[in-house]
Amino acid sequence: MNQNNGWMGRRSFLNLTGTGGMGLVAAVAGSAFWSLKLEQAIASPALEPPNPDAALKRLMDGNQRFVKQNSKHPDQSKARMKEVAQAQHPFATVLSCADSRVAPEILFDEGIGDLFDIRVAGNIVIPEVLGSIEYAVAILGTPVLMVLGHERCGAVTAAVQAERLPGHIGSFVKAIKPAISRTKGQSGDPVDNAVVANVQYQIEKLKRSSTILSTRSQDGKLKIVGGRYDLDTGEVILI
Repeated sequence: MNQNNGWMGRRSFLNLTGTGGMGLVAAVAGSAFWSLKLEQAIASPALEPPNPDAALKRLMDGNQRFVKQNSKHPDQSKARMKEVAQAQHPFATVLSCADSRVAPEILFDEGIGDLFDIRVAGNIVIPEVLGSIEYAVAILGTPVLMVLGHERCGAVTAAVQAERLPGHIGSFVKAIKPAISRTKGQSGDPVDNAVVANVQYQIEKLKRSSTILSTRSQDGKLKIVGGRYDLDTGEVILI
């Protein structure tokens, strides 16, 4: 097991949730399915969770390897597949856009079981996304969460231009619009300004909507950061 990967055991999870979080415990362990998933998630020798700063550094170092065309492509062997087949211990959670050009394992030079990915157009926080992130943080113990926007994002562009889109395609525009209002009067490219503002807005929404995330962040056990991915250079810049 890669020593940079951490996990949250049953005791740590109970300490996190406490009496006020028993509802989450019940939600996770109340059914046979989720009880099994919890057991699988923690079924490995105890490892200390990685330091949030160290986890973020690992992410950014991997991106620099990608930018410099020096990727190592770690944790992609058959042995790695067998190693994580029964339990996962990702060291970071990444909420990114569903754009085909923004694949976290590639641009951060990581492999199977290293990252907990949540991908949705516009990297927006909706209930299902929030629940997935809370699972990664509370059950799997990931110490860093990155909300990753990207250059020339189609979802953000649609929100800026207030386009009418068919079917349910425009559903994400509503979730991005509050961020757009913050960019009025700013100089520079309106879409790029909105990309950054949207990342910042979604992070605020995460902290405001989740006691789990805000508590772990305040306790120094979770680092929540924003990033902007440059499609032209491949580089991730922290916001």
